[in-house]
Amino acid sequence: MFKIEDYSYKLPESAIAQVPTVQRDGSRLMVVDRQKRTFSDNVFCDLPGVLRQGDLLVVNDTRVVPARLFGRKDSGGKVEILVLGQQDPADNETDTRWCLLRSSKRPKKGTVLFFGAALSGQVREVGVKGLVRIEFKGDRSIDSLIEQEGQLPLPPYIKRDKNNPFSRLDKERYQTIFSRKKGAVAAPTAGLHFTETLIERLAVVGISLVALTLHVGYGTFQPVRERDIRKHRLEKESYSIEQKTAEAINKVKERGGRVVAVGTTVVRALETAAGPEGNIKTGQGETDLLIIPGFSFRVVDALITNFHLPRSSLLFLVSALAGLKLVKNAYEAAIEKRYRFYSYGDAMLIL
Repeated sequence: MFKIEDYSYKLPESAIAQVPTVQRDGSRLMVVDRQKRTFSDNVFCDLPGVLRQGDLLVVNDTRVVPARLFGRKDSGGKVEILVLGQQDPADNETDTRWCLLRSSKRPKKGTVLFFGAALSGQVREVGVKGLVRIEFKGDRSIDSLIEQEGQLPLPPYIKRDKNNPFSRLDKERYQTIFSRKKGAVAAPTAGLHFTETLIERLAVVGISLVALTLHVGYGTFQPVRERDIRKHRLEKESYSIEQKTAEAINKVKERGGRVVAVGTTVVRALETAAGPEGNIKTGQGETDLLIIPGFSFRVVDALITNFHLPRSSLLFLVSALAGLKLVKNAYEAAIEKRYRFYSYGDAMLIL
């Protein structure tokens, strides 16, 4: 269960969802029962009848920054960058950011990039895995350009060009209704299925909801290159848990209720912030927690998640909770029943 080959599966390209469902909660929902080792088909709006009174849902309220920008090199070649993070508040003289850069040739230190007539950037440092540190200068700020002209950094398997009519829809639907705090480069996609109406219906039957923040980082796009998954390393991501969220979770655990994580990002934040007895600590932190089979969960009792890419750390996490064999059987059934996969796809609830 530690070999990367164990997490491979064949998925027809037609199963990769290119657009969201018409209604957020109209997605399909596969319910996986770990004790009975069964799975059943539902619709996401059925969630109030699938969960039980006293369950606590924990969502991620991060917001995706439209930090994908297009420009050109001084040589005339096209470039695409994804701006990572904010300006260092300690640096008042320059605006220098780490970015992921895509171009036909690997950039060199000193390369000048142009983003329209009012902003340019110079590569100050070349890192690994496409990372470059760029100093921006001009009559407008990089933050202004992102706000007015930036595009959401959709995963590469969602195909879009500049004239695609769904690009406008992405601005709304690739954000969860919980998104409040800017900082992510990818959406916590399990939360995309929720609506305000669904939340009201959950409350009526005694199912509460609280939020934490984990800003999904660029490492989410990095493939696993290790054959032994135990050697894989995740990039650090920042998270924050407020006191009211921690208190709600701790109270549920004390009375023997279930904590239902909405997404793998929530799982990683909670299990990182958990003390030895499973109590959640408030405050900010960073996590590079890799969850693989054999992991002992201290907080999370159930998980709502999407269907993940093969050979991904997200699939490791799901298998750690439900068991690799059960997950692979569920994925086979989902493919056979034509579930929609990945970010804009359908959901799975592991109980």
